[in-house]
Amino acid sequence: MSPLANIVGVAAALCSMTSFAPQLLKIWRERDASSVSLRMYIVTVTGFSLWIAYGVLIQSWPVIGSNVVCLLLSAAILALKWRFSRRG
Repeated sequence: MSPLANIVGVAAALCSMTSFAPQLLKIWRERDASSVSLRMYIVTVTGFSLWIAYGVLIQSWPVIGSNVVCLLLSAAILALKWRFSRRG
């Protein structure tokens, strides 16, 4: 793989992984996840799970690693959505 491909891959992985941080921090600080779409995060968590399976099938540790991080972050948002919507 070319150095440019590696740079693009790392940049893409970093963008994907950090994209969840602002949403996660906002939900945690405000203790409110009402603006989060439950369906969207269910689809997102499912998508990352499938990317991990794909990474395992093609034996690509960068695909697996970055998607595990994204899965954990998006699953945390999903869990907070469930937790804060159950409060009343």
